[in-house]
Amino acid sequence: MTVVTLISDWGLGSHYIGAVKGTLLKLIQGVQIIDISHQIPSFNIMHASFVLRNAYMNFPEGTIHLVGINTEGGLDSPHIAIKHQGQYFIGADNGIFSLLFDHNPQEVVEIDILQDSDYFTFSTRDVFARAASMIASGRPLSELGPPHPQLKERILFKPVVHPDQIIGKIIFIDEYENVFVNIDQPTFRKVGKGRPFFINFRSVGTGIDRLSQSYADVVDGEKLALFGSTGFLEIAINRGKASGLLGLNLNETVSIDFYTEP
Repeated sequence: MTVVTLISDWGLGSHYIGAVKGTLLKLIQGVQIIDISHQIPSFNIMHASFVLRNAYMNFPEGTIHLVGINTEGGLDSPHIAIKHQGQYFIGADNGIFSLLFDHNPQEVVEIDILQDSDYFTFSTRDVFARAASMIASGRPLSELGPPHPQLKERILFKPVVHPDQIIGKIIFIDEYENVFVNIDQPTFRKVGKGRPFFINFRSVGTGIDRLSQSYADVVDGEKLALFGSTGFLEIAINRGKASGLLGLNLNETVSIDFYTEP
């Protein structure tokens, strides 16, 4: 059985999801189609990459992921197929894959296949689904097109690191208004070396000086910071909405200052 996932910015009120799923069902016998999300903010590849990078690793080997974000192909963003950690990814090389992977993928090719439609505005249905069917049939990526030597780079997940400070940015806010910062736990440990710290955001005095293991480590309505399942620093309020209540928005700066006690 072939597993194909879909992630897009199409929303839930249009025909796009149904059209792609119908095409996949026609092309791949016994396919299982999983929706990761169709509520990515329009054209927001940073948001999409955060969602997908924290979802794809949970899927079985051989899963094919169709990325329906900014799918229009061209010289600057050709359609590509990728093999990485035993899974496959199909989309436009618009920078999303450089955000998705921490290491260079095993194999990347430009998709050079004829599509059934004469229209060029629905690549996920007319190109990506066909490419997925070829992969599902066992054909190697090399039959989809020539090698693609270099992914388009977008560097958005890297914090600025100093000996006594890490400066990051808010990269994601979930439905609970928990705030995710582009500072991961290994970086925190490497710079901090077990020292006391203070997490600074917005106005002076509103930061946090300790890490929690879970949201329930603090009383209802209290703010907290933790490293959760994504590996990134989270700022949250137990049973509350951190983004709105603390005034934290996407791309705002969050810093961690380390110090030595006298």
